[in-house]
Parts: sequence; C-alpha cells; structure tokens
Amino acid sequence: MLYLVCTPIGNLKDITFRAVETLRSVSLILAEDTRRSAILCAEYSITAPMVSYQKFNEKQKCDEIIKRLQAGEEIALITDAGTPCISDPGAVLVREAVKYGLPYTVVGSSCAFVSAAVMSGFELKSLAFGGFLPEKNTARKKYLSGFTAYSGTLTFYVSPHSFGKDLDCFYEAFGARKAVLVREISKKFEECIRFTLGETPQFTEKGEYVLVIEGRETECEKNSLSVREHVVSYINEGLDKKEAIKRTASDRNVAKSEVYRETLDL
Repeated sequence: MLYLVCTPIGNLKDITFRAVETLRSVSLILAEDTRRSAILCAEYSITAPMVSYQKFNEKQKCDEIIKRLQAGEEIALITDAGTPCISDPGAVLVREAVKYGLPYTVVGSSCAFVSAAVMSGFELKSLAFGGFLPEKNTARKKYLSGFTAYSGTLTFYVSPHSFGKDLDCFYEAFGARKAVLVREISKKFEECIRFTLGETPQFTEKGEYVLVIEGRETECEKNSLSVREHVVSYINEGLDKKEAIKRTASDRNVAKSEVYRETLDL
C-alpha cells in the first residue's frame, strides 16, 4: 500500500491520529525535504527510514518504489507541508500505482474534493471545484458552461441516486473526457471507478461520491479540419468508425452525438 499522508501546514499538532499511526507503521517514508520532515517525525517519535523524494528526482525513483510496493511493502509519501500532489511531488508515483494496479490512499485530509483529485492520478497543475449541480436541467447546463473553457482538472460532488442524470450533463458539457468516480474516501469501501464520459460505469448506489474530470487537452492539430475530415483521418490511421468518432469528440471537446450526426453516411 502507498499512503499519501497529509502533514500540517503550520502547527505540528494539526496532524491526524491516523497520519501519525501510518507514519509509525510503514517501512519507508518518502519526504520532499528530509530535514524538515525530521522535525515532524521527532515530534511524534516516528522512526521509519526516510529518503528524499522531490520533483527533481521523482521520475528516476519511481521504478524502485513501484518494485518495493509490488513486493508488499507499505510506503508513505509526505511533503514539506500539506497534501501530496497538490503543487507538490506525488502525481508521478500515483499514476504509476494506477498503471500497475497497486493500492494507494490519502491519509489525513479533511477535504473530499482535494483527496479525490489526488486519488484520480490526473494532472493537478490547476484544479477547480464545482460542488453539486443545480436541480433543474436548464440551470445545470448554464452552470456547467462556466467550466467548459477551463483547461485544468475539474471536481464535482454527485449523489449516487442522480448520478445517471448528472453523467448526461457532464458528457454534454465536456465531451468524452476521462473521469474518476471516487467513493467512500478514507472508509472501508473506498473505491476509484475509472471511465470515460459518455459511458455508464458500474457503481454502487450507496455512499458519498466525488467526480473528477480530467483537464482539457491542448488543442489537437486535427481540429483545424472539418468534423467529417477529422473522423476520416482517424479511420485512415486504422481506427474503426466508432473509435474514430470517440477520439474526434474528445479532441474537439464535444459530445459524440454531434460528431456522429456529421458522419452518418460514412
């Protein structure tokens, strides 16, 4: 297990009991600055070995850490202060953990959307919080239109009972972007459900949810083509029509239905 442990931003007493217990129990602590983290560890009699893990060396150290996690070790990652991955090291390691199917969790955070964003593994150079959607459809569309030009990662609170309805709105607004539904954060049945907007993932209608939507990619060169030419270019590259439409919708940040209407005769 990889633990992404939140540490105090100021007063050392702001750390949680679980965070201290975790740091005492792991076999290795990855620290952004071992000298600063040593102060925290000394305060709480934390004696686990500690090594440097910062933005300048995280890519080089990832392979070794992944191998140790695969071998069954429990490893914690902490930064100088605050939450890993939020303008701090950790995102590279989380993406590798996702890639290899390794378990990981956030410890000590008291903000659901921040924890969910970290667990998503998406790029977090910029992050927006949208809360719950308005009740009425017209209000939802208007509300989401305010986020369509934003290029960073998006987070929303969703109810499991209205999630299907919410998904239609998110897909209409953002197209076929990657998304993660994070459920029951820090609880026994914590879960990350990965899918693409436009799909309906399997999920349990119980608990509390945060939907994290990947940021908008930089403009695709194919967007200068017409919609039809865009799809045809992907078909010529070997994709079937369905996948070509999906990729085109994602490139242009529109719903697949819009692309489909333009290519009915293909």
